[in-house]
Amino acid sequence: MGARTRGLANNVLSSGKLDATDAISGTIAAGNIANASLDNATTYGSITGGVPAVASDPPSPAEGDIWYNTTTGVLRFAAQAGSWSTGGDLNTARAHLAGMGASNTAALAAGGNGVGPGLTESYDGSAWTEVNDLNNGRTFVTGDGTQTSGIITGGFQPGPLPNQKAFVETWNGTSWTEVGDLNNQRNSAGVAAADSTAALVFGGNPSSPPTTSGFTESWNGSSWTEVNDLNTAGNAVTGLGINTAALSVSGSDSRLGITESWNGTSWTEVNDQNTGRQSAATAGTQTAGLVAGGYSTTSVGLTETWDGSAWTEVGDLSTVRYALNGDGTTTSALAFGGQTTASLAATEEWSFGVTNLTVG
Repeated sequence: MGARTRGLANNVLSSGKLDATDAISGTIAAGNIANASLDNATTYGSITGGVPAVASDPPSPAEGDIWYNTTTGVLRFAAQAGSWSTGGDLNTARAHLAGMGASNTAALAAGGNGVGPGLTESYDGSAWTEVNDLNNGRTFVTGDGTQTSGIITGGFQPGPLPNQKAFVETWNGTSWTEVGDLNNQRNSAGVAAADSTAALVFGGNPSSPPTTSGFTESWNGSSWTEVNDLNTAGNAVTGLGINTAALSVSGSDSRLGITESWNGTSWTEVNDQNTGRQSAATAGTQTAGLVAGGYSTTSVGLTETWDGSAWTEVGDLSTVRYALNGDGTTTSALAFGGQTTASLAATEEWSFGVTNLTVG
């Protein structure tokens, strides 16, 4: 077969075949290898190299693990990913409702349009249970906090003007209590609150016909104080975070897609959402947030997560809708209610964690 380059780790067997158990290091000129040497090779190294070959996916892989599934013939890896799954429906379908809670297993929904605008329901991770109603039933209402300590502000009531309300109620885990009214009546504002003792309300619609505002008010547990306005006024705004570190997301008209960050004193515009929208559901904090659904030029199911500096598109809602609400965190969130052509009772649970994915 001619001379071969010296110093290579491989060898050629007396039969003329390559010994495939030895690694090749160096270069063999094409003219120095007979075709028969390659044609007659009978063994080769593992196709997976350093990747483990297993008959089934490992039971608890860590993020970054990779393996070759010999049963399915595919390369698999473990990565962080999120998705929505179906939860228990609300007992009463409705839109423009308030929501609060710390996860997808502990939430509260209150108010909204349709029958019983004061209805309140509590979620345990699988089903909703009716609890005590609001003192003042209303729609286009917003709130935040936890399942046992929440706050609801403003809203809209049909009937004599003004329809926009300044009502505020707090929830103690059992019932609602009327507390000090907002300085500026409005509906469809954004709210950021850790619990019922400290909150921030911003934007919203203060009159009929609808207008927009940038009004921002801070709650200390007993009264409201006017603070610096949003940079861009908006209606149908949503919020997340707490009263000293909040995020204002979306809104109608010129606020579509706009995001502003609150540092306890003033608002600063930060990076816009990838898809501008209004009347969406939000969950999370100023540095780790989630927005889902809403209305752009039509209803959307798009979901985006916020890492403190930019938005990233992730898994869509199963049910496209707007005027919904939500609660929780970027790893455990809930979206419920809303509407397309009619009010909805649909509830979806968001989970984010290590998931097995297929390459290609």
